[in-house]
Amino acid sequence: MFLQKIGIDLGTANTLVFVPKKGIIINEPTVVAISTVDNKIMAVGGEAKEMLGRTPDTIVAHRPMKDGVIADYRVTEAMLRYFINKAAGNIRFFRPEVMISVPGGITSTERRAVIDAATAAGAKAAYVIKETVAAAIGAGIDIAAASGNMIIDIGGGTTDVAILSLGGIVTQTSVRVAGNKLDAAIAAYIKKRHGLAVGDRTAEEIKIKIGSALPVEKQTTIEIRGRDMVQGLPKTIQISTNEVVEAIQDELREIIKAIRSVLQETPPELAADIIDKGMVMTGGTALLKNLDKLIGQSTGVPAYVAEDAILCVVKGTGVALDNLESYKKSILASK
Repeated sequence: MFLQKIGIDLGTANTLVFVPKKGIIINEPTVVAISTVDNKIMAVGGEAKEMLGRTPDTIVAHRPMKDGVIADYRVTEAMLRYFINKAAGNIRFFRPEVMISVPGGITSTERRAVIDAATAAGAKAAYVIKETVAAAIGAGIDIAAASGNMIIDIGGGTTDVAILSLGGIVTQTSVRVAGNKLDAAIAAYIKKRHGLAVGDRTAEEIKIKIGSALPVEKQTTIEIRGRDMVQGLPKTIQISTNEVVEAIQDELREIIKAIRSVLQETPPELAADIIDKGMVMTGGTALLKNLDKLIGQSTGVPAYVAEDAILCVVKGTGVALDNLESYKKSILASK
């Protein structure tokens, strides 16, 4: 019997869809544009992101996921339907099985909302898997081994930190501080220091192009445009790398605090394994320049960024779906 399987990394910033044997077939922003006149969905993904901050009164472009969980159920369901249809094709004989990654700190109600949304969107069965477990599988870590592995998944909405051993999570934490909070901190800094109002997209661009977790000797500058807070007119300014470092210090401290709290709760035998192997970083925000160095310096344990860090979670969902029996212990629930 032909049964289609789809793995989804339903992120706050981006949604990635993985189909076994085909690989990643969709990588689009988690943004939906809705018409306020008739409550219809106008666009999803990349097309909707282009509309962020640029829509007339009749269209609202927003992110239905906040801090890694569903903030708007109806919109999330419509978005999932769009992604499932795009992955499986509109004309299909079987409803697909879907595996969705969720943050470690998710409540049972939030988990149920994800499963319900996927089922309502056309899934035959929906499973959820914790992001750290999916990220570890996607990074090629053998989570079933009797050995400690530490994974730090820093996405758009949440930072998930976990120690994995024998296929399960030994200790974990999840904080709702990640890429989006860094963007907001950059925008707030520019507003305070330069009196310039900039949007989230501009702040994200600054972070990606010149951002760093540690001060650098050779700084890079970027020219940004926004609205002058005093005169209300468009204005252009230059911002440098070390200004970005200063802007995001508090948020980075929160992330370090989460990592340290997990290390402090780690049993001694597993702690020895982690010192030997180092900590594996995944997720889009893990690519922030010098973040691995900052984490290494702050904890005394080496940290390194996994290959294809952005894709680890979605790859892991695909592998877990293909091997449901082996990963039963790590998969949370189904319907």
